[in-house]
Amino acid sequence: MTDTQHQSFLSTTLEQALILPVLVIERVEDAIPLAEALLAGGCNSVEVTLRSEAALASMEKIAAHIPELTLGAGTLLECEQFQQVKDAGASYALSPGTTKKLAQAAIDADFAYVPAAATPSEVLELRELGFKIQKLFPAGASGGIEMLKSLSSPISDVRFCPTGGVSTANVQDYLKQPNVICVGGSWLAPKDLVAEKNWSAITKIVQKSMSAVR
Repeated sequence: MTDTQHQSFLSTTLEQALILPVLVIERVEDAIPLAEALLAGGCNSVEVTLRSEAALASMEKIAAHIPELTLGAGTLLECEQFQQVKDAGASYALSPGTTKKLAQAAIDADFAYVPAAATPSEVLELRELGFKIQKLFPAGASGGIEMLKSLSSPISDVRFCPTGGVSTANVQDYLKQPNVICVGGSWLAPKDLVAEKNWSAITKIVQKSMSAVR
């Protein structure tokens, strides 16, 4: 894929997602039922973070058994992880921050990537590399909706997936911003419900959240 094709893929995927569930999967056996619960509630893409030893194996399970769910990989901190998540079946990657080496690793891996920025200068540096879709993280701590409003006019061609501090209380306000393509949040799959394997409760949370923003 060319850089333009990667950006087009991300644009379509994240516009359709609206809310991107940010998942920490601790047990591989939870991967498929959790993904099925999210899909049943209306999610069409998820971010499985590399914050657990089960992450890569969980991605492999989801990619193999639920292909209709577009699989993103999150919390990439090392350059070699791009190839690892690509091999695990992920279609794109996200990170909580970005270095020049990470950005170049995504380009070298020919992989769709949503790099993270928290300041206008970081946004411009990533824009120069061709990344017009970025993650605003931590969104709440870096100014939230007011930051997005401030960025919207001078850097109008960059769109964001704010993550960190987004909740049911403010998700609609975030999505109303013209430079927000989607939001990321962990509230769609609470850890306690995953631990209890209460998949039906997770589906209901997703349905309620999705109906509120669509």
